[in-house]
Amino acid sequence: MRRNPGLVVGAAMVALVVVIAVISAFWTPYNPTEVSPNRLLPPSANHLMGTDGFGQDIFSRVLVGARSCLLVGVVAVGIGALLGVPLGITAAVKRHSWFGTLIMRATDIVYAFPALLLAIILAAARGSGSTLTAMTAIGIASVPAFARVSRGAALQVLSQDYIVAARSAGITSGGIAVRHVLPNIAPVVLVQVSVSFGLAILAEASLSYLGLGTPPTTPTWGRMIYESQPYLYSDLNLALWPGLFIAIAVLGFNLLGDGLRELVDPTLQDLDR
Repeated sequence: MRRNPGLVVGAAMVALVVVIAVISAFWTPYNPTEVSPNRLLPPSANHLMGTDGFGQDIFSRVLVGARSCLLVGVVAVGIGALLGVPLGITAAVKRHSWFGTLIMRATDIVYAFPALLLAIILAAARGSGSTLTAMTAIGIASVPAFARVSRGAALQVLSQDYIVAARSAGITSGGIAVRHVLPNIAPVVLVQVSVSFGLAILAEASLSYLGLGTPPTTPTWGRMIYESQPYLYSDLNLALWPGLFIAIAVLGFNLLGDGLRELVDPTLQDLDR
């Protein structure tokens, strides 16, 4: 880790977001949804980040927004990994059959639809946006990435001599996938989880900004930026804090993913030397 400062910085940024999300579950200085006449106050001892156009404490809303974005990220990335990893391993095991080809072509089709477009389609079908809609749309959009990464890593594992020995011993394809492929591709999947988490946070903020994500009653960083639009030229402070924490979260997970990739990939370690 001393040779990879990006990993340390990324881990610190992610830890910061996680800590404020945990804190918000137990304490906030003010009720984040309470409207008061103290509108557009500058940062002070009473309001560390000031107040917004509704008199709501920005610091309290930033704390709760961290919890909301992490929740969406965990569920969305979980959907992508739980669906994409088995599909990728199956496509690698069945690479010489029509079924493996069908899986990869299907993931290519889904990959053509961005998360925002999927969210718009799902929101139109449901009649309104919701947290579940955002999580589902982002999760489905991340399935192809997990499937491709898992397939590529699984193909490398399946080319090893011990896989030939396992097949000679009579172990089925399912047994090989569970006993040998999945444990060996776990580090690569972990890297993809970190990268996808940052993308999920950015996508959730975009959906909330468009009104297709978390309902307005729940503070989110994307929604805070949307509500700050009328005051951009008079009070930039309203958009500064949620935008800053979105940048910290996305950059932190990307740096963490890049650092983990260098740790699990021996070729990158050789290049560093």
